[in-house]
Amino acid sequence: MKIPSPSYAITLRLRYPDEAGLLGRLTSLIGESNGYIGAVDIVEVRGGMITRDFTVNTSDVAHGEAIVARIREVPSVEVLNVSDRTFLMHLGGKIEVNSKVSVKTRDDLSMAYTPGVARVCQAIYEDEDAAFNLTIKRNTVAVVTDGSAVLGMGDIGPKAAMPVMEGKALLFKEFAGVDAFPICLDTQDVDAIVNTVKYISPTFGGINLEDISSPRCVEIERRLDAELNIPVFHDDQHGTAIVVLAALTNALKVVDKAPEGIRVAMSGAGSAGMAIARLLKQSGVEQIVVCDRTGAIYQGRTERMNPVKDWIAENTNPGREKGSLSDAMRGADVFIGVSASGLVSVEDVQSMASDAIVFALANPDPEIAPELVEPYARVVATGRSDYANQINNVLCFPGLFRGLLDVRARTVTDGMKRAAAVAIASVISDEELTPHYIIPSVFNRKVAPAVANAVAEAAIAEGVARKKTPTGESHQE
Repeated sequence: MKIPSPSYAITLRLRYPDEAGLLGRLTSLIGESNGYIGAVDIVEVRGGMITRDFTVNTSDVAHGEAIVARIREVPSVEVLNVSDRTFLMHLGGKIEVNSKVSVKTRDDLSMAYTPGVARVCQAIYEDEDAAFNLTIKRNTVAVVTDGSAVLGMGDIGPKAAMPVMEGKALLFKEFAGVDAFPICLDTQDVDAIVNTVKYISPTFGGINLEDISSPRCVEIERRLDAELNIPVFHDDQHGTAIVVLAALTNALKVVDKAPEGIRVAMSGAGSAGMAIARLLKQSGVEQIVVCDRTGAIYQGRTERMNPVKDWIAENTNPGREKGSLSDAMRGADVFIGVSASGLVSVEDVQSMASDAIVFALANPDPEIAPELVEPYARVVATGRSDYANQINNVLCFPGLFRGLLDVRARTVTDGMKRAAAVAIASVISDEELTPHYIIPSVFNRKVAPAVANAVAEAAIAEGVARKKTPTGESHQE
């Protein structure tokens, strides 16, 4: 059975006679059913009856239903209500818009709106960059999706994608003080998406593309980056690549290997796979073999190719190796998976070089279960929070956009991505590094400021910043 998780937590409101032993019977029944009790709270005591809320972590929806069914079988116990705590968190959405100024008097109204606002509009008309000082543009990011590649669910459409985009906006605010707003587009046409983002761009200081399927996402980002004067960042590509590079940087320290001397086998030839390969190559890794369902991608292959795979073929696998993923993993120092569960076997890991590094990042289930890998690999990482070394984009995007906004950057460069990776890795000192601690926790509050500072400095150094010193919502001016 899967491990019970807060993401499947339920709250049961039960009423039963206030008799000795009945509470213990209920808690034992939940435990016997493999539920994890998080809290038991008294709601009411009246007329010899007691009402309690039991908060229980379950492993999935069916597990929760099974626990409730068993409790209903207990004589004299009434199930008043069952709430899914995750759904409760999402009721009415997870974000809202708040005013930064109060409007209590005629004077307030005349400055916040007409007639005083006209002078502010005129100032921006005369100097468009004044919008960064005088509007929400200075600290606001659009989180844009078409709902075509949402988490592990795929093409579920813009309405169903909204909870994920709200969550992204919530994380922007929580970890970096960035105001973000979900923009879910009811089209998957590349031209329509590009034009729509261009039309709304005056409002925002940056664009975060999210959960758009490959290879369209690559073209959308490329075109928007060329046509807008604010940074455009596809987090599924580059956020993943940045955190992978950060984790690999520290993992190589643990096994005492250099980027130039390692061989990397990768599973997954979508936009994230391409971005990882690109960033690793820029960081000195020369031997990279990327595989898809057909096998190794090499220059000259014609089967199941697309523009993303064309780039991979031209820029990786210098020896033009052919064969399966198992063939590519044989003798490899590093495996990186951004594909699907169950694609890697224990034998594949055993065939790797000594002190192997395995990043099995498919979500929710990795390419191979970490407990199967650990006897044969020195360092193991996944995309999950219930294992050590979680590769999570939250380590990157809040701080990255904080830095971009603080210097009012026009674009995102490869140098800024590498700087972000170095910053994430550097949060863990050499003395702290262990095989089970190569990447900071997503709740480490040192990460976002470190990434923001590194990105801001790189933007200034590369000449893509409007401001020569970082200023913004996270700095006092």
